[in-house]
Amino acid sequence: MATDVTMPRLSDSMEEGTILKWLVEQGGEVKKGEPLVEIETDKANMTYDADTSGVLIEVVAGEGDTLPIGEVIARIGEAGEKPAEDSGDSGADDQEEPEEAEEPEEAEEPKEKPKREPQPQASGASNPVGGPGGGGGGNGGSADGERVKASPVARRVAKDLGIELAQLEGTGPGGRIVKADVEAAAQGNGKPQDEAPPAEAEKEEAPAEAPAPKADAGAKGEVETQELSRLQKTVSRRMAESKATAPDYTLHMQIDMTLCVELRKRLKEVEDPAPSFNDMIVKACANALREHPRVNGAYRDGRFELYGNVNVGVAVAASDALVVPTIFEADKKSLGEIARQARALIEKVRDGKITPPEVSGGTFTVSNLGMYGVDEFSAVINPPQAAILTVGSLKKRPVVDGDGRVVARDTLTLSMVSDHRILYGADAAQFLARVRELLEQPLALAL
Repeated sequence: MATDVTMPRLSDSMEEGTILKWLVEQGGEVKKGEPLVEIETDKANMTYDADTSGVLIEVVAGEGDTLPIGEVIARIGEAGEKPAEDSGDSGADDQEEPEEAEEPEEAEEPKEKPKREPQPQASGASNPVGGPGGGGGGNGGSADGERVKASPVARRVAKDLGIELAQLEGTGPGGRIVKADVEAAAQGNGKPQDEAPPAEAEKEEAPAEAPAPKADAGAKGEVETQELSRLQKTVSRRMAESKATAPDYTLHMQIDMTLCVELRKRLKEVEDPAPSFNDMIVKACANALREHPRVNGAYRDGRFELYGNVNVGVAVAASDALVVPTIFEADKKSLGEIARQARALIEKVRDGKITPPEVSGGTFTVSNLGMYGVDEFSAVINPPQAAILTVGSLKKRPVVDGDGRVVARDTLTLSMVSDHRILYGADAAQFLARVRELLEQPLALAL
C-alpha cells in the first residue's frame, strides 16, 4: 500500500514550504534516509530525506508548488503499484464535492431518466451543476463527470480566483493541473481542454480589443517589480511585527579596545586566522548574558521567559537577505571555538548551505556594520528576543586619559536596543557595563 509523503516541518516557525526540486524522478527508486526533495522554507533551502523505501509512484506537488505543512506532496509504494485515481486530492476537497448533483426542486423528472441527458441550453444560461465545467463542487469535476486531476494547492487557488479546472490543460506529471496552470489561466494564458462553453465562445468570436497603450512611466522612469523570496517575506514580516509590538529604546557606550587589539596581535602569532574582534564581542556578551538572565530572555504574553542556554546569533548579510546563524551555548565555548564556529556558519550562509536548525534557537543577537565604516547604529530586535547589540567601526579616536592628556586610542561604539517590557534602562546599562569591562580587560576572554 502506498505511503503518503507530506510537507515536513523543517523549522520551528515554518507554516508552509515550496518544492524547489525533486531529487528522485517519478518511478524512480527511493531509499530511506537518502535525499528525496529540496524544499524552500521561511529560513533556508533544505533537502528532505525519505523516511521510507520503495518507488516514487506519484509526485503530487510539482516544482514551484507551495503547500502547508502536512499536505501530501508525493506517494511512495512498491514497484508496479499504480497511484489511486483520485490521488492528489485532499480529504477536504472530497467532502466539499457532493457525490451527485442535486436537481432543481421545480424540475420533476422520472427517476429512470438519465441524470445527464443532454438538454438544449441558451447561451449564457446558468448550469445547475456548478458552472460551465459541469462537475459538482465548483472546480472539482469535468464535463463528463470525471474528477479533474489537480494538486491541492491548484484547487485552492482556482477556487479563490473563480477558475474552472475542467477548462484547463495540466502541465504537471500525468497531465495534472498545478498552481502555475491556474495562474496562467487567470492571466488569460490558460489552454482549455475542450471547446469553450457557449458564453465563452461568443466572447471569442467578438473582435479583439486593441491593447491598452503602455502607461507613461512618469518622473520615476521605468518601474521594475521584484517578487520577494520566502526568506525576504519572513524577515519583512518579523521585523514589522517587532517594531509594531516592542517598545524599544537604545543605549550607546564607547569601548576602549586597545588591549583587545594587543591580544589579537599575540593570538595571530599562535593561531591563523586569529579570532576577530567580533568573536571577542560575542564571547564577552555570552559571559555577560550568564550573569544577566533577563537579557537572555523574552517577553511573551505577559510573562518573562528566561532561557537556560546562552545562544548568541550573529547577523550575516546574505544574498538580498539577512540571516542570523546561532552559536549555541556560547558561554561554555572558548574564544577559539566561537571563532571557528562563527567562520563556518558565515561561510555556509554565503554559500546558501545553512540549515534551519543552525538559524533557530537564538536568545540574543549581535549585528556588526563596523567593517563598512559605520560608527554606530540602531537595529530592529529579532523577536521574541529581549535585545540586540550593534557594533560600530573600530578606529583610533581622541580620548582623554587619567592624566588629562588627549591620546589616540582604539575605540568602537556598542549600541544596545532593548525591549522595555522586560529590560528597563538600568538593566540594559548594567549589561553593557559588564560587556565593556570584559572587553577592556580581555584576558578573561581567552580562558
